[in-house]
Amino acid sequence: MQGGEDKGWERLSGHNPDDVCKRGLVAFDSSSWCYTIRSFKWDFDFRPKDRTITCASPDGEAFLQRLGDFYRLSSLWYLNSTKDIPLTNQLVMPQNLSGGEIFFRGSHVLPLARLAAMYESSKEGFLSRGASLGGVAASYGDVAIVLSPYPKIPVTLILWLKDDEFPARAECLLDTSSEFHLPIDIIWMVSMMCVLMMAQA
Repeated sequence: MQGGEDKGWERLSGHNPDDVCKRGLVAFDSSSWCYTIRSFKWDFDFRPKDRTITCASPDGEAFLQRLGDFYRLSSLWYLNSTKDIPLTNQLVMPQNLSGGEIFFRGSHVLPLARLAAMYESSKEGFLSRGASLGGVAASYGDVAIVLSPYPKIPVTLILWLKDDEFPARAECLLDTSSEFHLPIDIIWMVSMMCVLMMAQA
């Protein structure tokens, strides 16, 4: 993973900042040579020259401490590889993307059962947690939230509450355009970040 990060920083240093900003809908400050990505509800600063990622928000820094291994690599892929194409607004289960069988393998299985159990009877709790991450409610299932780990990679998490017949169930959906921006293993990282953040007590 570290080797991947090093290569990512090298690639980013060679890109035209205007192109990176247009493709990824990110900002760039030429005076500090710093890219800024809006992830969830926090602004993260990426400085290719010293290869650092920082966030002014304490909550954002706490996120980096907890899930930084996922975030650093997926962010560098996002900055380097995002295409200048719009969202399709068509949702798909990640396992149905090309190469999506990775989502069925061992530790790669998203902890959606854990997420469902956490909010099995709490629509309000699910919405509140999503809102605390900058998410927006959506009309799917019994309750749904759309998170924005990256400007062009929305992640929709849907919850069906438990009832007398069925236990609670959660699902993760992505815009079909995501596979044009990121490889499937990075899409998995992004999806995992979102589920883990929503399932955090």
